[in-house]
Amino acid sequence: MERRENQTPQGQTARVLVEFLEVAITAVVFLKGVYPSGAFERRRYMNVVVQRARHPQLRYYIHATVSGLLPFIQKGMVERIAVIFFNADSVPLEKFVFKVAMNQSYGSMVEEADLESSLRSFLIKLSISESLTKELPPDCRWEITAYFRSLPETGTSKEADLWIPTDTKQWQQPPVITPIKSMSGEPLCLQLYLEHPNLSEPML
Repeated sequence: MERRENQTPQGQTARVLVEFLEVAITAVVFLKGVYPSGAFERRRYMNVVVQRARHPQLRYYIHATVSGLLPFIQKGMVERIAVIFFNADSVPLEKFVFKVAMNQSYGSMVEEADLESSLRSFLIKLSISESLTKELPPDCRWEITAYFRSLPETGTSKEADLWIPTDTKQWQQPPVITPIKSMSGEPLCLQLYLEHPNLSEPML
Protein backbone atom coordinates (compact mmCIF):
# COMPACT_ATOMS: atom_id res chain seq x y z
CA MET A 1 0.00 0.00 0.00
CA GLU A 2 1.27 3.44 -0.82
CA ARG A 3 2.42 5.84 1.83
CA ARG A 4 0.65 9.18 1.86
CA GLU A 5 1.97 12.51 3.06
CA ASN A 6 -0.01 14.57 5.59
CA GLN A 7 -1.71 11.48 6.95
CA THR A 8 -3.20 11.42 10.45
CA PRO A 9 -1.68 9.06 13.05
CA GLN A 10 -4.94 7.08 12.94
CA GLY A 11 -4.82 6.82 9.13
CA GLN A 12 -1.16 5.84 9.12
CA THR A 13 -1.68 3.23 11.85
CA ALA A 14 -4.86 1.85 10.23
CA ARG A 15 -3.03 1.37 6.92
CA VAL A 16 -0.23 -0.63 8.58
CA LEU A 17 -2.76 -2.60 10.65
CA VAL A 18 -4.89 -3.56 7.63
CA GLU A 19 -1.82 -4.76 5.76
CA PHE A 20 -0.83 -6.79 8.85
CA LEU A 21 -4.34 -8.26 9.25
CA GLU A 22 -4.32 -9.53 5.69
CA VAL A 23 -1.12 -11.47 6.41
CA ALA A 24 -2.27 -12.58 9.88
CA ILE A 25 -5.64 -13.89 8.67
CA THR A 26 -3.89 -15.84 5.91
CA ALA A 27 -1.62 -17.27 8.63
CA VAL A 28 -4.67 -18.36 10.65
CA VAL A 29 -6.24 -20.13 7.66
CA PHE A 30 -2.92 -21.85 6.89
CA LEU A 31 -2.49 -22.84 10.56
CA LYS A 32 -5.90 -24.51 10.65
CA GLY A 33 -5.17 -26.66 7.57
CA VAL A 34 -8.47 -25.87 5.85
CA TYR A 35 -6.68 -26.08 2.49
CA PRO A 36 -3.71 -28.22 1.39
CA SER A 37 -0.33 -26.66 2.19
CA GLY A 38 0.27 -26.39 -1.57
CA ALA A 39 -2.44 -23.71 -1.69
CA PHE A 40 0.05 -21.36 -0.04
CA GLU A 41 3.53 -20.10 -0.81
CA ARG A 42 6.19 -18.76 1.52
CA ARG A 43 6.89 -15.04 1.50
CA ARG A 44 8.71 -12.61 3.75
CA TYR A 45 6.81 -9.82 5.51
CA MET A 46 8.13 -7.58 8.30
CA ASN A 47 11.26 -9.78 8.17
CA VAL A 48 9.21 -12.88 9.11
CA VAL A 49 8.50 -15.86 6.86
CA VAL A 50 4.74 -15.91 6.24
CA GLN A 51 2.28 -17.71 3.98
CA ARG A 52 0.55 -16.16 0.97
CA ALA A 53 -2.51 -17.74 -0.65
CA ARG A 54 -1.83 -18.96 -4.17
CA HIS A 55 -5.48 -19.20 -5.20
CA PRO A 56 -6.65 -15.82 -6.60
CA GLN A 57 -10.16 -16.07 -5.10
CA LEU A 58 -8.90 -16.92 -1.62
CA ARG A 59 -6.32 -14.15 -1.77
CA TYR A 60 -8.94 -11.69 -3.07
CA TYR A 61 -11.49 -12.59 -0.37
CA ILE A 62 -9.03 -11.90 2.44
CA HIS A 63 -7.60 -8.77 0.80
CA ALA A 64 -10.95 -7.23 -0.19
CA THR A 65 -12.58 -7.96 3.17
CA VAL A 66 -9.79 -6.51 5.27
CA SER A 67 -9.14 -3.55 2.94
CA GLY A 68 -12.83 -2.70 3.14
CA LEU A 69 -12.40 -2.17 6.89
CA LEU A 70 -9.70 0.50 6.49
CA PRO A 71 -11.91 3.64 6.75
CA PHE A 72 -13.83 2.17 9.70
CA ILE A 73 -10.70 1.13 11.62
CA GLN A 74 -9.30 4.60 11.02
CA LYS A 75 -12.42 6.18 12.57
CA GLY A 76 -12.38 3.80 15.55
CA MET A 77 -15.65 2.11 14.52
CA VAL A 78 -14.30 -1.47 14.45
CA GLU A 79 -14.06 -3.27 17.77
CA ARG A 80 -13.09 -6.80 16.65
CA ILE A 81 -12.20 -8.75 13.53
CA ALA A 82 -12.77 -12.49 13.86
CA VAL A 83 -11.86 -15.49 11.74
CA ILE A 84 -14.62 -17.98 12.55
CA PHE A 85 -14.57 -21.71 11.76
CA PHE A 86 -17.91 -23.55 11.56
CA ASN A 87 -19.09 -27.14 11.42
CA ALA A 88 -21.46 -28.47 8.72
CA ASP A 89 -24.46 -27.12 10.69
CA SER A 90 -22.97 -23.60 10.66
CA VAL A 91 -22.30 -23.70 14.41
CA PRO A 92 -19.07 -21.85 15.33
CA LEU A 93 -16.32 -24.19 16.55
CA GLU A 94 -13.45 -21.75 17.00
CA LYS A 95 -12.80 -18.03 16.64
CA PHE A 96 -9.51 -16.19 16.24
CA VAL A 97 -10.30 -12.67 17.42
CA PHE A 98 -8.31 -9.48 16.81
CA LYS A 99 -9.60 -6.84 19.25
CA VAL A 100 -8.75 -3.31 18.12
CA ALA A 101 -8.77 0.00 20.02
CA MET A 102 -7.67 3.17 18.21
CA ASN A 103 -7.14 6.37 20.22
CA GLN A 104 -8.94 9.01 18.16
CA SER A 105 -7.46 11.94 20.10
CA TYR A 106 -3.82 10.91 19.64
CA GLY A 107 -2.07 13.61 17.61
CA SER A 108 1.60 12.61 17.20
CA MET A 109 2.96 10.76 14.20
CA VAL A 110 3.72 7.10 14.65
CA GLU A 111 7.11 5.46 14.21
CA GLU A 112 6.23 2.77 11.71
CA ALA A 113 9.32 0.75 12.63
CA ASP A 114 8.11 0.51 16.25
CA LEU A 115 4.57 -0.38 15.16
CA GLU A 116 5.80 -3.04 12.74
CA SER A 117 8.09 -4.50 15.41
CA SER A 118 5.10 -4.93 17.74
CA LEU A 119 2.94 -6.46 15.00
CA ARG A 120 5.76 -8.79 13.92
CA SER A 121 5.63 -10.43 17.36
CA PHE A 122 1.97 -11.35 16.69
CA LEU A 123 2.97 -13.21 13.51
CA ILE A 124 5.72 -15.09 15.34
CA LYS A 125 3.37 -16.05 18.20
CA LEU A 126 0.63 -17.04 15.77
CA SER A 127 2.94 -19.39 13.87
CA ILE A 128 3.53 -21.47 17.03
CA SER A 129 -0.05 -21.42 18.35
CA GLU A 130 -1.32 -24.65 16.79
CA SER A 131 -1.24 -26.47 20.15
CA LEU A 132 -3.81 -23.97 21.51
CA THR A 133 -6.34 -24.74 18.79
CA LYS A 134 -8.81 -27.57 18.28
CA GLU A 135 -8.82 -29.99 15.36
CA LEU A 136 -11.50 -29.12 12.82
CA PRO A 137 -13.84 -31.61 11.15
CA PRO A 138 -13.24 -32.19 7.42
CA ASP A 139 -16.51 -30.50 6.37
CA CYS A 140 -15.87 -27.18 8.11
CA ARG A 141 -16.03 -23.73 6.57
CA TRP A 142 -14.79 -20.31 7.67
CA GLU A 143 -15.46 -16.61 7.27
CA ILE A 144 -14.18 -13.20 8.35
CA THR A 145 -16.59 -11.24 10.56
CA ALA A 146 -16.18 -7.66 11.78
CA TYR A 147 -17.83 -6.37 14.95
CA PHE A 148 -18.58 -2.64 14.78
CA ARG A 149 -18.94 -0.30 17.77
CA SER A 150 -21.49 1.56 15.66
CA LEU A 151 -22.87 0.30 12.37
CA PRO A 152 -21.88 2.22 9.24
CA GLU A 153 -24.85 3.63 7.37
CA THR A 154 -25.46 1.89 4.08
CA GLY A 155 -25.57 4.20 1.10
CA THR A 156 -23.02 6.59 2.62
CA SER A 157 -20.02 4.91 0.99
CA LYS A 158 -19.21 1.92 -1.19
CA GLU A 159 -17.24 0.43 1.74
CA ALA A 160 -20.31 0.57 3.99
CA ASP A 161 -22.45 -1.14 1.35
CA LEU A 162 -20.07 -4.14 1.31
CA TRP A 163 -20.90 -5.08 4.91
CA ILE A 164 -24.09 -7.00 5.66
CA PRO A 165 -25.45 -8.12 9.05
CA THR A 166 -24.40 -11.67 9.89
CA ASP A 167 -26.76 -14.52 10.62
CA THR A 168 -24.02 -16.49 12.38
CA LYS A 169 -25.32 -18.64 15.22
CA GLN A 170 -24.13 -17.38 18.60
CA TRP A 171 -22.99 -19.50 21.54
CA GLN A 172 -25.47 -19.60 24.43
CA GLN A 173 -22.76 -19.75 27.12
CA PRO A 174 -19.77 -17.38 27.56
CA PRO A 175 -16.87 -18.80 25.52
CA VAL A 176 -13.58 -20.13 26.81
CA ILE A 177 -10.94 -17.50 25.96
CA THR A 178 -7.25 -18.27 25.39
CA PRO A 179 -4.99 -15.20 25.03
CA ILE A 180 -2.32 -15.41 22.31
CA LYS A 181 -0.73 -11.94 22.18
CA SER A 182 -1.46 -8.33 23.05
CA MET A 183 0.12 -4.92 22.60
CA SER A 184 -0.70 -1.61 24.22
CA GLY A 185 0.56 1.61 22.71
CA GLU A 186 -0.46 4.85 21.05
CA PRO A 187 -2.62 5.21 19.11
CA LEU A 188 -3.22 1.43 18.78
CA CYS A 189 -4.00 -1.33 21.26
CA LEU A 190 -4.41 -4.81 19.81
CA GLN A 191 -5.27 -8.18 21.35
CA LEU A 192 -5.33 -11.58 19.68
CA TYR A 193 -7.12 -14.41 21.43
CA LEU A 194 -8.95 -17.67 20.76
CA GLU A 195 -12.58 -18.34 21.62
CA HIS A 196 -13.95 -21.87 22.03
CA PRO A 197 -17.45 -22.95 23.06
CA ASN A 198 -17.93 -23.68 26.75
CA LEU A 199 -18.04 -27.41 27.56
CA SER A 200 -21.63 -26.94 28.72
CA GLU A 201 -22.54 -25.32 25.39
CA PRO A 202 -25.36 -27.26 23.63
CA MET A 203 -24.01 -28.08 20.16
CA LEU A 204 -26.91 -28.24 17.71
